[in-house]
Amino acid sequence: MLIELLAAGANAAPQNKFGFAEALQQGGFIAYATVTILGIMSFGSFFILFTKWFEQGKILRQGRELKTSFWRAATLKEGATKLEKNSAWRQIVDDGLAAEEQHSKMAQATDAHDWLVGSLARSEASINARLAAGLPFLATVGATSPFIGLFGTVVGIYRALIAIGLAGSASIDKVAGPVGEALIMTALGLLVAVPAVLAYNYLQARNKRIAEHLQGFATDVLANINSNGAVKPAVTAPAAAKAAPAKPAAAPAKP
Repeated sequence: MLIELLAAGANAAPQNKFGFAEALQQGGFIAYATVTILGIMSFGSFFILFTKWFEQGKILRQGRELKTSFWRAATLKEGATKLEKNSAWRQIVDDGLAAEEQHSKMAQATDAHDWLVGSLARSEASINARLAAGLPFLATVGATSPFIGLFGTVVGIYRALIAIGLAGSASIDKVAGPVGEALIMTALGLLVAVPAVLAYNYLQARNKRIAEHLQGFATDVLANINSNGAVKPAVTAPAAAKAAPAKPAAAPAKP
């Protein structure tokens, strides 16, 4: 008897018709399209954030190793072999060495200097442009996703007004679904925009720091080339090896 009463009560319990899936079903094509676009934007934002974060971290780590490996070499060519082939630092060195081989063809010393400076500047610009790739997408997502969510909000409110007009009264059961859909679209737009803006500002700040390091390294390379290898930045000395413990003296033999 008790089991039958519980089953009857469960069957008589009201079903929730105002969930997220129900709101999308009521919104139809526009609601599904809005959520799909926002989902693609969110996935792209996090993909760019993590890929750029790893790329920047790799460049910063290689930059910290320059003074302990690269500048300890006798020449730039020898030091270049200690750098990774596809690294930003290797690109600057290779471009500087290529410009050094060609600057002897210049008629005046001023032209040769300007050629070296311009070659290294172009190398820096290409690296900075590669690091900035993807950041415009983050800026676009941060600027447009709230308006995409707002579009879904406007459609939801419009549907609520239509329901009120058809029913002749603003009863809660007529407007709860469309209004709930409108609020969900607003929340989704903000949920996509805020991480994109934070990621853009974070990655942009790290790019500026990398650009400063690249500019300083390019200046050191230029000075090294113009001085025929005489000018180098201060080289970090390797950590001193720990002295081996002294062996205890052998005990004198007993008579």
